[in-house]
Amino acid sequence: MSFRRAALVLALAASFLTAPAAASAAPGVVEVSNTVDIRCAFYTMKANADWYFPAGTPRGLVYLQHGFSRSNGNLQDLAEQYATAGFVVFAPTLPSANLYGCTVNNIGNNTDFLNNVADLLGKATDSTDKLGRSFADARTRAGRAGLALPTSYVLSGHSAGGEVVSYVANRLRTSYAAQFAKVKALVLLDPVKSPVGQSMANAFNGLKTTALPMYAISSPPYLANSNASGTVELTNDVPRPFLGVRLSTGCHCDAEGASTDGLCTLTSGTPQAQNVAALQTLAVTWAVDGVAGTTTATHYPGGAYYDGLLAAGVTQTLSGL
Repeated sequence: MSFRRAALVLALAASFLTAPAAASAAPGVVEVSNTVDIRCAFYTMKANADWYFPAGTPRGLVYLQHGFSRSNGNLQDLAEQYATAGFVVFAPTLPSANLYGCTVNNIGNNTDFLNNVADLLGKATDSTDKLGRSFADARTRAGRAGLALPTSYVLSGHSAGGEVVSYVANRLRTSYAAQFAKVKALVLLDPVKSPVGQSMANAFNGLKTTALPMYAISSPPYLANSNASGTVELTNDVPRPFLGVRLSTGCHCDAEGASTDGLCTLTSGTPQAQNVAALQTLAVTWAVDGVAGTTTATHYPGGAYYDGLLAAGVTQTLSGL
């Protein structure tokens, strides 16, 4: 959600912000909630974390990050789609307001905090470190003791979370080369730039020098997504012929799907079923292709499913050329 709507969001939160309705996990998927330690200035934050475990052997790990004024519960629907496709999903809640700048979007200077968020994946091979401890606790609660944390990663973020995962990917590139090699795709969901700083631009300009697949699934420009600021940044910075799609009648809440709430729909519009279905289908397929090193031709330009969306007016192609 755009920072420009922060005052409205905070004013309405008490009246309209409710947790997503309780729902059982998708068939075969086990959801567990615990915490993960993240350093914030001089203290350690215990951030809420949702973990989703697929049936069978996982194909990879999806780090799924919510946006400004949202929480991990708002991405439950999409998280279950990723998990049903075989991914372990790690979805933390990061603050939208914090005295020390430890926030999901940059409203002062949150880069030190995002460095600490990146450190979770940067040190993921150490089972005694922060992410490893959270995962070990979650797998035990899920009845999956002995399961190893996957070593192929997809980073996926909605709204301001799109800036976070882009920053994290680039931080891994510059500071944890071996871990960056395990990042197989970046999937951005109506990404929004922070009102302060150049974190997103710096991330894209670093990542464009690599072969990392980077895709966005966006809605048209309007106030809720800060006039598509993140999508504009991506297409301006990354000179590639295919960077994803724009949902022609999409809204900023599409990524949340069935787990959105009244706050998002009041300020950003109500998701349409065809847009949610297209977003989930494309996001999951591109994530699967990323970790498998494959191309599901039907879901890219020239393929039957992809071109069917174009012909039906559901999507438009994004490119950086």
